[in-house]
Amino acid sequence: FYLTPPQVNSILKANEYSFKVPEFDGKNISSVLGFDSNQLPANAPIEDRRSAATCLQTRGMLLGVFDGHAGCACAQAVSERLFYYIAVSLLPHETLLEIENAVESGRALLPILQWHKHPNDYFSKEASKLYFNSLRTYWQELIDLNSGETTDVREALINAFKRLDNDISLEAQVGDPNSFLNYLVLRVAFSGATACVAHVDGVDLHIANTGDSRAMLGVQEEDGSWSAVNLSYDHNAQNEHEVARVKMEHPKSEEKSLVKQDRLLGLLMPFRAFGDVKFKWSIELQKRVIESGPDQLNDNEYTKFIPPNYHTPPYLTAEPEVIHHKLRPQDKFLVLATDGLWETMHRQDVARIVGEYLTGVHHQQPIAVGGYKVTLGQMHGLLTERRARISSVFEDQNAATHLIRHAVGNNEFGTVDHERLSKMLSLPEELARMYRDDITIIVVQFNSHVIGAY
Repeated sequence: FYLTPPQVNSILKANEYSFKVPEFDGKNISSVLGFDSNQLPANAPIEDRRSAATCLQTRGMLLGVFDGHAGCACAQAVSERLFYYIAVSLLPHETLLEIENAVESGRALLPILQWHKHPNDYFSKEASKLYFNSLRTYWQELIDLNSGETTDVREALINAFKRLDNDISLEAQVGDPNSFLNYLVLRVAFSGATACVAHVDGVDLHIANTGDSRAMLGVQEEDGSWSAVNLSYDHNAQNEHEVARVKMEHPKSEEKSLVKQDRLLGLLMPFRAFGDVKFKWSIELQKRVIESGPDQLNDNEYTKFIPPNYHTPPYLTAEPEVIHHKLRPQDKFLVLATDGLWETMHRQDVARIVGEYLTGVHHQQPIAVGGYKVTLGQMHGLLTERRARISSVFEDQNAATHLIRHAVGNNEFGTVDHERLSKMLSLPEELARMYRDDITIIVVQFNSHVIGAY
């Protein structure tokens, strides 16, 4: 198919969302100006999810991208639930008591989060009561454990990730008399999801990452050029520390079978994830749950097999690696994205493309034609295209859309090639996945004046 530019735009813009942080008395007092987000599916249905919310009872903003595998059920559940667990972990003891007393006496609850959602980002209403009860049990435990100390953000993030993963596992083991819900909690637990979450409060930026989505900071140097600072590490076979961690947690006799073909037990790409109970539960527990579970579960090939060389579970954890960064005036934006983006683009290019988009200033790099035999005609074409690109400034009103356009449509000269973009976007569903993964991006823009004033 050949798609016209308007058709390409309507596909690229279908899931875009923007949020501007409101000003007070004409002044912007938040270190975040706002964010743009977007998603481009390759799987049908898409297995990525995204979330953004303002914490109402504590300061700060939460943003996250979630990459599902073996279906979208786990990514969906984590995208709905994780921010509540984080917010509750950050709440002071008095506020937790107020919330618990309100539930006890049937009064209206203090809102904890203000969500910033695209109409396509749905909540599974059927499970909301179950999810609420698990969350309530968590805050009741936090009330009982009250140590009187203020919670450290790093600790709160780690506790929230681990607790939610634990609840996903427990809900699946307990099951539910309602057969729809029973199947839902099992699908959530048997599928998996990685998560990369940012918490921004003033100049304190915390990134909690589990898996292989990434967070990257866009920094503007004194000469106006852009550089990228990594704020997360991939938890996969390419990360030597991660491979060493997994090997340390299991007996020496398993050393050869733990990581095969760059996958955990030869099967799983990420070495940390939510759900994926196939890599966490004992074989007895897996069999018991599947046998007592609904019939659909038995028809699912994924749930039936036991991973090879499965001797000393758990092999997988949802515990995040947390990185703290103090924002500086030169830190202009943050990109959170699932691996679908990083497989196609280098972080340095991401920093430059977003930086130039946000400032509207193009640093003309010399046209690189390394090793290509380029005729004068082609060179002229490249320069004309470059001029046209600047004069039209930008067709995108959303930084995440702009980045997706480059990720999918870039040619070897680093410019968007409409023909390539058209081909990539018109691939039929069953082929699309062979060429790219789902891409989900959030671009957060920082307020240098507020950060400088700190």
